[in-house]
Amino acid sequence: MAAVQVDINNNNNSHSETAEASVWIFGYGSLCWYPGFEYEKCITGYIRGYVRRFWQGNTTHRGTLDKPGRVATLIEDKEGITWGCAFKVTGQLALDYLKQRECTLGGYQTDYIRFYPRKASEWSGISGQAFPALVYIATPKNDLWIGEEPLVETARQIAECQGPSGHNVEYLIRLAIFMREELPGACDEHLFELEGLVRRFVAEANVAITSLLGSAPRRIRRDSHEEVRRHVSFEFTARVPEKKLRCLHI
Repeated sequence: MAAVQVDINNNNNSHSETAEASVWIFGYGSLCWYPGFEYEKCITGYIRGYVRRFWQGNTTHRGTLDKPGRVATLIEDKEGITWGCAFKVTGQLALDYLKQRECTLGGYQTDYIRFYPRKASEWSGISGQAFPALVYIATPKNDLWIGEEPLVETARQIAECQGPSGHNVEYLIRLAIFMREELPGACDEHLFELEGLVRRFVAEANVAITSLLGSAPRRIRRDSHEEVRRHVSFEFTARVPEKKLRCLHI
């Protein structure tokens, strides 16, 4: 696990114990809707130079050894932008939990990437400038790596796989819901096309999507300084190729 860069919150009391270190963690997959750890603040935003892809296999949460599920990782793309949310945590407890969840069981590695908050605010204690955030990334070096495959094959596997943490469909659908509800206007063509295919396969199997989602996760308090949820500005919605992107919101 990479060394953790931290900010020390001094309380200017020479007689007090040394303050615990704080770190921001960037979530772009299941962390967006189910962090599983205690945090102080959560804000939405994006990172540059990466795109989200369902190229990582999973056998401990959303699949099995015989039928690995598909979960998200980050792939380098100099024009890419990936939206998600950053959590501020203090102390070692959350980091230990994530090391087990993401690294030991999931095959991810850690790195630091500059995170760009969607909006500056007094509530979040940020100025709107980018800052380093700890991120968990899966690479071809791990045994669970799937890599690029036809999108229809990825969708079929997601529609059929489940593991100890629930159905693989839940992982995908709740991530898509997060994007639509928390970041309206932000486009992720890979995610939404995959969602459309998965919904089709589930419907063809005569299964209700709701039966695969499990219990509703606890509501996450994000960007709560905003009275009205603002649309993402077009400038940062996604990489902009020569042809217009098509997003499927099914």
